[in-house]
Amino acid sequence: MSATPAPDILRPHAEVQYAEELAALVAADDRPKPPNWKLSPWAVVTYLLGGTLDNGFEIEPKYIGQRRLMEIAVATLATDRALLLLGVPGTAKSWVSEHLTAAISGHSNLLIQGTAGTSEDAIRYSWNYARLIAEGPSVAALVPSPLLKGMQEGSLVRIEELTRIPADVQDTLITVLSEKVLPVPELATEVQATRGFNVIATANDRDKGVNELSSALRRRFNTVVLPLPTSVEEEVQIVQSRVEKTGRALQLPPTTAGLEQISRLVTIFRELRSGVTQNGKTKLKSPSGTLSTGEAISVLNSGLALAAYFGDGSLQAADLAAGLTGAVVKDPVQDRVVWLEYLETVVKERDGWKDLYRACREVVE
Repeated sequence: MSATPAPDILRPHAEVQYAEELAALVAADDRPKPPNWKLSPWAVVTYLLGGTLDNGFEIEPKYIGQRRLMEIAVATLATDRALLLLGVPGTAKSWVSEHLTAAISGHSNLLIQGTAGTSEDAIRYSWNYARLIAEGPSVAALVPSPLLKGMQEGSLVRIEELTRIPADVQDTLITVLSEKVLPVPELATEVQATRGFNVIATANDRDKGVNELSSALRRRFNTVVLPLPTSVEEEVQIVQSRVEKTGRALQLPPTTAGLEQISRLVTIFRELRSGVTQNGKTKLKSPSGTLSTGEAISVLNSGLALAAYFGDGSLQAADLAAGLTGAVVKDPVQDRVVWLEYLETVVKERDGWKDLYRACREVVE
């Protein structure tokens, strides 16, 4: 396994950050493993969801949610079908993808970032043009993509934001996913995938219509939809856990974020997302943004930084207000109306929320 992360690395790869846990799982894992997998499917799911090994070693949960979804995702990767993780922003698609590759392949760095500018070269291969001009096409002049490296090594490859990639470039994947072969016509050869190779792609279902996957490509994926947390308690647990880790990574001065403040933030996000208050009595207008769990984590991190550097180290309503307002009000006209209406009809009327109401009104005005 990888060594302990250097102290100046802001965000170590999953296989580095959790090297001790992965090593403990390797030592305890006596179940069947698919070819080239570092851990068995059971151990991969245990790594993701957490648990206690027979020797008492505690595995920290990386994903808080339905166990069955993780079992389906892991089982898919043990077959010849690729995995597509689909969901709204902030549902931990990239997080799950990284941890799956770290647990299965031992590293998570074979990554293709999908954008409107992603070309076929980024998916297939490119050339060292100095060598190409001097020597002509050769293996030495070939610059392999992460996908090509994964095929050669028998490793998992991550493709982030698949639907952001132009449709004609997306279809470059069809032959690779169906035939497990990548042709290299310039060298009159091909690269055949080694056992253990597969692809995990992520896509934001808010991007529907940006670059739709062709039916041929969609058939090559098994899709797992990652939902938003099902309850306030579950979402509070996720936000609290992730924020604590981020605070340690950023080396923020000691701060405290009481469960009350986290619960208020999560409640606001959930009510505005769903368009109704928790008690079901008041219908609400929803803003244009997604108000995901990931955004709640960002708002809380921002508030803790304010509390650490400009407050007394204890998260207060005023520390939350700026980030909270910025997360809700993406459209300065439409979302501002939605936010003000929510403040007046819900926040103002709740017992114990007057401090948050006043702080948010000061920011929005």
